[in-house]
Amino acid sequence: QVQVVESGGGLVQAGGSLRLSCAASGSIFNIDRMGWYRRAMGNPRELVATITSDGYTNYADSMKGRFTISRDNAENTVYLQMNSLKPEDTAVYYCAADTRMGRRWGQGTQVTVSS
Repeated sequence: QVQVVESGGGLVQAGGSLRLSCAASGSIFNIDRMGWYRRAMGNPRELVATITSDGYTNYADSMKGRFTISRDNAENTVYLQMNSLKPEDTAVYYCAADTRMGRRWGQGTQVTVSS
């Protein structure tokens, strides 16, 4: 019932910045946590960052200090501000909404960091 849609991916040079957006729709009142995950070629999907309904954030160690997760006032859109991007950040970035009825995934948005 909850749907999430990612946007904001694209091509950026190493050292640059990009902001991803994740818009949730449907039964958004059921969302307890939203997060960003990514999957690079040859790698499994991995955690990037999450944010709970009460504002608690969690980051993968490799993203700390470079990536920032935030949400808007309506708590139905989550952002991922990515700074100091590296070629190894190249991946498909997925948004997920954790609800009381399970996790809902978006389709992903491609982020490509050129060297």
